[in-house]
Amino acid sequence: MRKVVTDLLEKMPNVKVSNVARNGKQALTLLENEQPDVVLLDVEMPILNGLETLKKIKEKYDTPVIMLSALTNKEVTIEALNLGAADFVEKPTNIKEIQDEWIRDFYRKIKNVARTNKRLSISHEPMTLPKKTGETQLPSKVRAVVIGASTGGPKSLIKIIQDLKAPLNVPIFIVQHMPKGFTTSFAQRMNEESSVEVKEAENDELILNKVYLCPGDYHMTIINGRIILNQEEKVHGTRPAVDYLFKTAAKVYGNGLVAFILTGMGKDGAAGMAQVERFGGYNIAQDKETSVVFGMPKHAIESGVVHEILTLEAIGDKLKQMVR
Repeated sequence: MRKVVTDLLEKMPNVKVSNVARNGKQALTLLENEQPDVVLLDVEMPILNGLETLKKIKEKYDTPVIMLSALTNKEVTIEALNLGAADFVEKPTNIKEIQDEWIRDFYRKIKNVARTNKRLSISHEPMTLPKKTGETQLPSKVRAVVIGASTGGPKSLIKIIQDLKAPLNVPIFIVQHMPKGFTTSFAQRMNEESSVEVKEAENDELILNKVYLCPGDYHMTIINGRIILNQEEKVHGTRPAVDYLFKTAAKVYGNGLVAFILTGMGKDGAAGMAQVERFGGYNIAQDKETSVVFGMPKHAIESGVVHEILTLEAIGDKLKQMVR
């Protein structure tokens, strides 16, 4: 696996493998002399496993870490994301026949996560909102909340959901870019960490005041008081896509809908937020400073559809007030 991954990386534009370690202990020794822009870390390793190595890396360095994980390690992968791994890639099932789509996704993640390395980042002024004609106010009566996230999302979502107090007065719908199988474990993890009920959404289920996580490899839509899952084409190269949820929720909940776009790469969610605004809803984006990757919030802000930019902590506080 090390050889296969190294060969793939060396073929990618502007990517250089600076070092290869046989296990976690050796990786930590190498990091004492040189910090690369990104560390790729297997979950399963001899001597010192991926989780223990990740903890030690995060204690000493701000280097972004991407985990390589098999579906059989999904609970461990969710724990790794909660411990500060920036993202993960699911190991290909057949290393002799790796799909081009997998390679493109892998490259995209490396490229985006590398940009988050503080040693490389250039300081910018905080983003301000484009001037809007007319003033949209936060709804006095919130009917539903929708949240979209990608890279860095799992840790951020656990942080804001675990602070919510039961019972919820409104449903919360979440789309987190994540492969099939891993979303089941992630929903269970959020449910364990929180006093409110969090579940993986099921097709045609009646909407109650719970937190619903979209399952991997499905789009989640809201139609006639029910959750409808589908496997229509990928949007922005991903399924689930935030846009599907936001657009359908906007039609159902109108000016009672609040949409949050959290950390993530790409531009998923901006078109959905445009629809939320069109139907009178309210849009909030996570700020650059607290985002692991500022792609999705930045694109939504630049599209002129965001009403407020907040830190992750402020988003958590606002969400608590809304759903009481």
